[in-house]
Amino acid sequence: HDRSIAEAEEILDGTLRQPLTLVLDNVRSAHNVGNILRAAEAARVSNVVLCGITPGPPNSKVLKTAVGSAEYVPHAHFGSTLDAVRDLQRQGVTVWACETTSKSQPMWKTEMPQPLALVFGNEVVGVEADVLEQCDGLVCIPTHGVKNSLNVATCASVVMWEALRQWDSRRSTESS
Repeated sequence: HDRSIAEAEEILDGTLRQPLTLVLDNVRSAHNVGNILRAAEAARVSNVVLCGITPGPPNSKVLKTAVGSAEYVPHAHFGSTLDAVRDLQRQGVTVWACETTSKSQPMWKTEMPQPLALVFGNEVVGVEADVLEQCDGLVCIPTHGVKNSLNVATCASVVMWEALRQWDSRRSTESS
């Protein structure tokens, strides 16, 4: 709450955005999307791509859960997640899916590149198989309980902050 007006203006004009894009693959819950938008704003991600049936602003449930954050997060909608992933790859963005598969690497055992797009899947079926095949890599959050996954909004927050932690650590090491 003590940020300067100059810092707030830099945030709003995009100069302080992280080289991170979130791609939501048919996430069905407006509450999850609102939660992700709120976290994305706090992390200063470059943008959020809403795909397929994923609701977005001006959906009232999304806006209520985002608590005013949605207006500060650039977002777009694609009819197809596969098209969104291919578009990002054409722009030179590395695209990783966050999914529990036998090929997924634990997120803390990977070096997250920049720029990076992270794909998060539907609450029931996860990331679509054709999207998984198109992605440049697969990461997961290892779980230790009976269930093998987390809520999509929780997962997005954890993986976002791991990317920011790694990038901040690299910047600190490079400037030393």
